[in-house]
Amino acid sequence: MYIKEVRRLDRVIIRFAGDSGDGMQLTGDRFTAETASFGNDLATLPNFPAEIRAPAGTLPGVSSYQLHFADHDILTPGDAPDVLVAMNPAALRANIGDLPRGAEVIVNTDEFTGRAIRKAGYATSPLEDGSLDGYRLHPVPLTTLTVEALKEFDLSRKEAERSKNMFALGLLSWMYHRSTEGTEKFLKSKFAKRPDIAAANIAALRAGWNFGETTEDFAVSYQVAPAATAFPTGTYRSVSGNLALSYGLVVASRQADLPLYLGSYPITPASDILHELSKHKNFGVRTFQAEDEIAGIGAALGAAFGGSLAVTTTSGPGVALKSEAIGLAVSLELPLLIFDIQRGGPSTGLPTKTEQADLLQAMYGRNGEAPVPVLAARTPADCFDAAIEAARIALTYRTPVFLLSDGYLANGSEPWRIPEPDELPDLHVRFAQGPNHTLPDGTEVFWPYKRDPHTLARPWAIPGTPGLEHRIGGIEKQDGTGNISYDPANHDFMVRTRQAKIDGIDVPDLEVDGPDEAKTLVLGWGSTYGPITAAVRRLRRAGQPVAQAHLRHLNPFPRDLGIVLRRYERVVVPEMNLGQLATLVRAKYLVDVRSVTQVNGMPFKEEQLAHTLEAIIHDH
Repeated sequence: MYIKEVRRLDRVIIRFAGDSGDGMQLTGDRFTAETASFGNDLATLPNFPAEIRAPAGTLPGVSSYQLHFADHDILTPGDAPDVLVAMNPAALRANIGDLPRGAEVIVNTDEFTGRAIRKAGYATSPLEDGSLDGYRLHPVPLTTLTVEALKEFDLSRKEAERSKNMFALGLLSWMYHRSTEGTEKFLKSKFAKRPDIAAANIAALRAGWNFGETTEDFAVSYQVAPAATAFPTGTYRSVSGNLALSYGLVVASRQADLPLYLGSYPITPASDILHELSKHKNFGVRTFQAEDEIAGIGAALGAAFGGSLAVTTTSGPGVALKSEAIGLAVSLELPLLIFDIQRGGPSTGLPTKTEQADLLQAMYGRNGEAPVPVLAARTPADCFDAAIEAARIALTYRTPVFLLSDGYLANGSEPWRIPEPDELPDLHVRFAQGPNHTLPDGTEVFWPYKRDPHTLARPWAIPGTPGLEHRIGGIEKQDGTGNISYDPANHDFMVRTRQAKIDGIDVPDLEVDGPDEAKTLVLGWGSTYGPITAAVRRLRRAGQPVAQAHLRHLNPFPRDLGIVLRRYERVVVPEMNLGQLATLVRAKYLVDVRSVTQVNGMPFKEEQLAHTLEAIIHDH
């Protein structure tokens, strides 16, 4: 009996690519789920077209899903795939340039027809013209094999062909010793009302596994051991950033003992939060899909007035529409969470691509002096903690709060340790219960703008509570009473007080990682954390003493940020914009920041960023 070779690897990067109707996102998601269950560390990068259905077989219609998994701690989805699964010529052409020489390329030969080859822009078949000689090519008739495997089912050829992604998943699962049990359970659940479709997909999945086991074209399979030392002890699951944000909101509402209310309008890439929270009515969650962005935030602000933990989710174009209502929330001084899942802009821009270009909009994108705290999540799993921290600030200081994520975090996945209940913060709130001020004549009254001396937060009075009636609205308030006021001195005082409240928010000091002798600090925010950390690690392994710090709190900045910055000869800020954080840091601290920018809709690559940082270090 022929025994195939098994090679042990410490890490692998796989990319599934095909037409946007080929199910590549589902395939990648299922491979990720099985990999997470196995115990590998992982990071993913889904990448798909903005069009709901781009023309089949064209380059704009290519959808891909990249997964990096390892037996050790990793930080990015990887720069270059070790394996590409290309379901058609367009998928091959769109992705082959990212592969290193010697990478494995699995192609669905059934799709390499003359018409499809020409539509992808090839003059001749890349399978026959020698252009793939530098790669380990595996030509597999995936469609034919899938249809053959499903001939016992009462399916049309078109229906049978739809299962070719499961055949590919089965083949890759064999190659990398992944279980298929979880996927089989998933298929039975997903197609519970169509058990024939579920059975066909499971049969295709098993056929792909068996093909890998029996064909001579795949002589080697690979093992990547669990990342046993990469994780603290605990119970883990794989989460995307949007899922982690959703869970963080539910937990925050429970820790605050407040109902959670989401007023939102669907927009890529934030819509998944609405979809997820709509499933959790059992936790007291109410979701409202509004008719537009303005109605979404208006409903959420009303819910905040009524005593809910209120949130609105959107992306950059929606933030622009919500700006007047955010200013109203600043004036009313009510807790409101605004989650901006950033994407490429301006205008409609690149709906399915990632960018970090909304920072200045979050900071200043309102009329008048309307300061709002701004936070940013750094990884998909960190979105959970960031959501809870945003809720803490909103509830403690009675203010709207911006939390910035982006498409890379929203759709990407990584392992997340499920926290123990005693690790979660107490977010309970004391509502106003009665009078809080005594007039000179001894009368006890309720002043809606009488502030806590430590936080400067005003009382939160639930409408309908006897004796707590008060005016609301966007016209300037009189200090204390909350009455309408046009007095110049009062307006000056209220503007400065609202700013002082934000400036006084308690945020942790900046954590700096790096050797004492380092003269260069790499400062980042948001989703650049993974690429920056990976690049810094690479530089340190090469003997470069580089320090790193990453900002969660962007308004206010940590109190010691200025002191930290002045310890270094060079401060470098990589961002997926044209230098927005660099602008803020230069303005506030008068530090000569070196800006490294990228706006191509994709996250930084580790190697490229490391080379750029190295050049800056040696540029005296």
